[in-house]
Amino acid sequence: MNALDYFNARLEATISPMDYLRAEQTAPEQYFLIDVRNGPNHVRSLTIKGANIIPQQELAKRLHEIPKDKEIVVYCWDVWCNTAAKVATFLLERGYKVRELTGGIAAWREMNFPVTDTSSDIVQIDSCGC
Repeated sequence: MNALDYFNARLEATISPMDYLRAEQTAPEQYFLIDVRNGPNHVRSLTIKGANIIPQQELAKRLHEIPKDKEIVVYCWDVWCNTAAKVATFLLERGYKVRELTGGIAAWREMNFPVTDTSSDIVQIDSCGC
């Protein structure tokens, strides 16, 4: 693969926070944004506004919730996280059109784009129940 092929493939497989925000504002019916981060609810309480929360570990059993007629945009924590890439591969293998949001929620927050804080919805448990 030469450099041009690499960059074209990268642009086809990803979308920047700025480009997603503009595209979603222009044609919201075309996109389905998914927060695929794993981990306890309290560490995932801040999400991109309008995102559907389907952690990677629940994806296979919740596949029916993801529309095939929309472009799926997945995100995870940051540039160092590959969970969104794993989810994108899983969905692409099943016929979905998918792109990864570059930089994850960290890049989104860095740009001060709209988020939702669900921490008030989280019930605190005194014990882990282990």
